[in-house]
Amino acid sequence: MSLVDFIKGSYTEFKDKVEWPKWPELQSSTIVVTVATVILALFTFGVDSLFSKSIANIISLFINLFN
Repeated sequence: MSLVDFIKGSYTEFKDKVEWPKWPELQSSTIVVTVATVILALFTFGVDSLFSKSIANIISLFINLFN
């Protein structure tokens, strides 16, 4: 099988055999992904801030302990 045959076969399969999503379905999927991404980003920010403050407090406790 040559590269040209592979490309022709791939084009035919994408054109005739793949069922592409309809526009409303694509929009709703995009909204779900966007909302999930924002929620995950906020969660990650919250956990990162919590750990950062916790580590800063632990370091400050050790610094005060040995001074």
